[in-house]
Amino acid sequence: MELLRKMFSLKIGNPVLSGLCRAFVWMLLGAFILSLLLWGSGLSEHDLSLYTYVVHGLAIAFGGWTAGKRAIRRGWYQGCLTGVFYGLIVLIIGFLALDSPLKAPDLLWIAAAAFIGTLGGMFGVNFQKV
Repeated sequence: MELLRKMFSLKIGNPVLSGLCRAFVWMLLGAFILSLLLWGSGLSEHDLSLYTYVVHGLAIAFGGWTAGKRAIRRGWYQGCLTGVFYGLIVLIIGFLALDSPLKAPDLLWIAAAAFIGTLGGMFGVNFQKV
């Protein structure tokens, strides 16, 4: 059993990078659940906008929590960086893939991502193994 755990465990030393990986795993899981919800119910794509923000918010919070947990101190800083990078990556993907222009409210999106990541990092630093 220990051999399987060692084979499938991925340890990333950088707290921000590990938080980003965890955030994108949660985002992929949430996107899969939302696609099943869209497929199995009578909802349209326009009805899912609130749910996509909830999925992104939870992904950023868990990513910030992971970054804070991996950091020795200053979990708020590591979580904030995780949220900012997550927000920038999502905006860049939207800009390149969907050809959506960058607007002023996008700065609000990055600020909200930084705030949520900061909260996650503050909680995560308190869950360290001593």
